[in-house]
Amino acid sequence: MKKYNIAIVWASWAVWIEIINCLDNLKIPVNNLKLLGSKRSAWNIQQTPFWDIKIELLDENSFKNIDFALFSAGWKISEKFAPIAVKSWARVIDNSSHFRYDKNIPLIVPEINSGEIKNAKIIANPNCTTAIASVALFPIYKHFWIKKIIISTYQATSWWWAKAMQELIDSTKSYLDWQEFQNKVFSHNIAFNLIPHIDNFCENDYTKEEMKVTWETQKIFWDENIKISCTAVRIPTIRAHSESVTIETEKEINPQEVKNLLKKSPWVKVVDNIKNNTYPMPKTATWKYDIEIWRIRQNLVFWKKWLDLFISGDQLLKWAALNAVQILNEIIKTHLN
Repeated sequence: MKKYNIAIVWASWAVWIEIINCLDNLKIPVNNLKLLGSKRSAWNIQQTPFWDIKIELLDENSFKNIDFALFSAGWKISEKFAPIAVKSWARVIDNSSHFRYDKNIPLIVPEINSGEIKNAKIIANPNCTTAIASVALFPIYKHFWIKKIIISTYQATSWWWAKAMQELIDSTKSYLDWQEFQNKVFSHNIAFNLIPHIDNFCENDYTKEEMKVTWETQKIFWDENIKISCTAVRIPTIRAHSESVTIETEKEINPQEVKNLLKKSPWVKVVDNIKNNTYPMPKTATWKYDIEIWRIRQNLVFWKKWLDLFISGDQLLKWAALNAVQILNEIIKTHLN
């Protein structure tokens, strides 16, 4: 079996670890693994399941002999270095928002639209909220034809990586010790609080985080007619996002049919043990590859064509790490053989 030279570009420590673990767990044939970072992280040693790797400084010569470059930096890094990687004959899988809305670049969730990868040199990963919701909703979309989606998110602090997770821990300690705490990452103190504001506000009073769900779901599903309204909320959990979703379908929809359908769907776990109070939660979804889903029930306001459900998924995996490595795996298995 051919092995490949892979570069991971300027990820946070948390994402680096998750991408590397996914490469190992999905048994990607790795010949050489290169970690490319900023001046702050360069020359540090990262232990991996493959071997210990010295982080290298990202520059314009970093992609020589690289087959695949997995970008998990900000959009400015992707804007500058992704084309450089492509010129060096690497294929880019990018976690940033920079390429998501380019009509010439596929936006991929492998369970849904892996056929669009084809020979693309740059492939975009969707927003974390979109990735988690789409895996759960697409099987329903295929069978019942979703027309409208109303979604409220409960998003973990890990979206802002280690600094944000640490701010949650530190602010919680201060709160319990009756001490004042000066927040730096979040607009308000996150301990014992929630913040209904993620990303910048748009002219329509939705935030960009909320609009991403609309733009990206429509692109991934190839359906600009789906109407979507999202409210995105930051909550004081370490990792794993949750989402409360209400959908309207073209056909009449039955909760039991949906449960049976989702139980057969890949990378989805229906968690439905009422007697044991088992349901999707950040605590149970953390470190899991599957998206947890339940609270599947008929909507009591709109009834037969409306359904309510609840989802939890580890966004460090399904957005930043697992989805990217799934794309890589799909390219190797389907588009290179």
